Amino acid sequence: MSKFKKPLHIKVSSEDLGEDVLVAGDPDRVKYLSELLREARLVNTYRGYLIYTGFYRDKKISLASHGIGGASSAILFEELAMLGVKRIIRLGTTGAIREDIDIGDVIVAEGASYHIGGTIGMYTGSDLAFSATPDLELTYKIYEELRKRINRVHRGIVFSSDAFYAESREVIDRMRRLNILSLEMECATLSTIGRLRSIRTACVLVVSDNLIKEKTVLDALQVLVDRFREVAQVILDVLSRE
Repeated sequence: MSKFKKPLHIKVSSEDLGEDVLVAGDPDRVKYLSELLREARLVNTYRGYLIYTGFYRDKKISLASHGIGGASSAILFEELAMLGVKRIIRLGTTGAIREDIDIGDVIVAEGASYHIGGTIGMYTGSDLAFSATPDLELTYKIYEELRKRINRVHRGIVFSSDAFYAESREVIDRMRRLNILSLEMECATLSTIGRLRSIRTACVLVVSDNLIKEKTVLDALQVLVDRFREVAQVILDVLSRE
């Protein structure tokens, strides 16, 4: 358990948050998705961690930006745990490494592989390969609801990279041989902290790149805005029933 009992990087109280938090790396995506909440208010901007809280139906829910990579996101996840959050769902982007997965497709992570060491290694020890798996029940509920309402939904293992620009062709080919669906940067950290802090987690990813076909969306929020909105609504519908 962390030696810190109070957040140092988000200046909110537990009353400012819902027990359910939908997180994304991009602050602009969080700002846009806050429009789905009733009576949404901005409760934190400190250190760049934008947090909005409002109501979806009658459920108090928060949206928060976690920045890029495991180290940045771990700070937010830890501090949300300190404040009593019960469920954290990541809605992020990812680069597919299979030819049959297209830009705009949705991937539900059943687990996340990662390089031993880095942020997760600081928690588990550099010699231990911790199983970075989300909450099974919550993940399955979201997956089933997505399948009912959205075309082209995949599920499987993703890879959480610690270095965006180190994703060489060799790395991509190696992940592909292991039947990993895509590369992203935060799911393994969220799943690990969720297990360590007894928080239920899930990771839902919208494909913004296909690294095999070398197709990339430069502005994912602008181009995939409708997809983010419909996926977020599915997640919020599931959370509103929890």
